[in-house]
Amino acid sequence: MSFDRMIEKIVETQNPTVAGLDPKLAYIPSYILDGAVAKYGKTLEAAAAALLEYNKGLIDALCDIVPAVKPQAAYYEMYGWQGVRTLAETVAYARAKGMFVITDGKRNDIGTTMEAYATAHLGKTDVFGEKTEAFGADALTVNGYLGTDGIKPLLGVCEAEDKGIFVLVKTSNPSSGELQDQKMESGKTVYETMGEFCEHWGETIMGKYGYSGVGAVVGATYPAQLGEMREKAPHTFFLVPGYGAQGGGADDVAPAFDKNGLGAIINSSRGIMCAWQKEKCDEHDYAQAARREAIRMRDEICARIGEIRANG
Repeated sequence: MSFDRMIEKIVETQNPTVAGLDPKLAYIPSYILDGAVAKYGKTLEAAAAALLEYNKGLIDALCDIVPAVKPQAAYYEMYGWQGVRTLAETVAYARAKGMFVITDGKRNDIGTTMEAYATAHLGKTDVFGEKTEAFGADALTVNGYLGTDGIKPLLGVCEAEDKGIFVLVKTSNPSSGELQDQKMESGKTVYETMGEFCEHWGETIMGKYGYSGVGAVVGATYPAQLGEMREKAPHTFFLVPGYGAQGGGADDVAPAFDKNGLGAIINSSRGIMCAWQKEKCDEHDYAQAARREAIRMRDEICARIGEIRANG
């Protein structure tokens, strides 16, 4: 299964983290922006070209030490079709460098519409009788609050194409509790119930390391709930946002891991992308600044959880 490949990359690099690629023009060094504007003018084409050059520099600097990247689709969509092209090119470039790619799209629909999302991001599109990948990510974030009708169309694609999904369970934003912490008639919270659904949905696509192809998004800003869900969803791999810029640290994310140091991949976006601005280093050193921050994050987390082992 897809998460088997991710787990193997985590063990190989001894690094349970993912670098979020959520670029804005404000994050990009001026020499990259100036070059794009000189070539394309002040256009969406220039913005998309700058994003791609910036992303490639980050990927080149990170690919041997960070197992995965997570481009957030919205940051590309806001630059029009040119930005969406950069998303596809970023996915392809990262995969060519051996990285596991999680597209953060939080897609949510039912029936044939959800099948179309699954085909676009994880599967192969039929183009005049030929099958081709439109985006080609390894995993996709999805919103499960339409229930099984919104998840089932993804499962067949995940099984056939060796891909995975991460379902929103307990998100890192401050107001998540307004809905997710509410108690249901069963006495369980909404997020606990969603975690149970993830365990059930993943039963047919189990991997060899004890985790299914249906993961869960559980935020670092709620460490108690992370520990609770790790216990109650033992076969569900966690994607954990909220580290770094949102306030989460190594102690906060530690409850997400199992006794082998597996079970979670921790995301940092701005902390890595904008490390050169925080360091106030030369802008031409932006990619190496990202690498330094990624190593610092890896070392901080691994010092807390210990050696990562895969027992297949």
